[in-house]
Amino acid sequence: MKTIQDINAIAERKSKIIYRDGDKVYKSFDETYSKSSILNESLNQARIEETGLNIPKITEVAIVDGKRAIVMEYIEGTTLEKMMRQNPEKIDEYLDLFVKIQLDIHSRRCPLLTKFKDKMTDKIFKSDLDASTRYDLAMRWREMPDHNSVLHCDFNPSNVIITPDGVPYIIDWSHASQGNASADVAKTYLIFELEGKKDIAEIYLKKFCKAKGTSEGYVRKWIPLIAAAQLIKGKAENREILMNHVNSVE
Repeated sequence: MKTIQDINAIAERKSKIIYRDGDKVYKSFDETYSKSSILNESLNQARIEETGLNIPKITEVAIVDGKRAIVMEYIEGTTLEKMMRQNPEKIDEYLDLFVKIQLDIHSRRCPLLTKFKDKMTDKIFKSDLDASTRYDLAMRWREMPDHNSVLHCDFNPSNVIITPDGVPYIIDWSHASQGNASADVAKTYLIFELEGKKDIAEIYLKKFCKAKGTSEGYVRKWIPLIAAAQLIKGKAENREILMNHVNSVE
């Protein structure tokens, strides 16, 4: 017998499924997710909600069909990723909007969020790089300017929903942190590149730096550090690209 997850599934990820029931969305986790990690994710999203950004509001954390789930508002609309795919001739316009939304995120403050620098240095130390390289990269992280902007840390067009009225909503705040905005930009650049969209990554970077008034060279200094932290995910198909960035550290 099919469950509601099977009937109304919106997306499936490793160890979790997202499905809709009426005006609610359920993000359901399997047993590999601890109670604390699920509660921490919901707390992150609740804190971001308090910044005033347009995000789905959490209504509860519950047990549904025997699994823990975060329950939130359903936002009617189309992802920016789908819009880019369907209207490639408008990619320039969509990237301008994408950058504008990210700048708005970075303008917010949320002092209770985890420091991004702490999370990334911890990941570097847990990577399979040799001890000397891990130490050098972690120390380089420590030396980088430490700001307190809200960072999405997984900001990509699939996490932006545009409503029928043209209002953007940002979803999936599981990795939200606070720190230097350029680190968040470096992470988004890598997301594009790892998806095989290096050309879009370059256009995005130029647009962001122009809008922010930040030099491309400065943002590029963050890319090897983000790449090193990404190695812990262990995706073999991404390793060559990530290592090329890690090895480019001056």
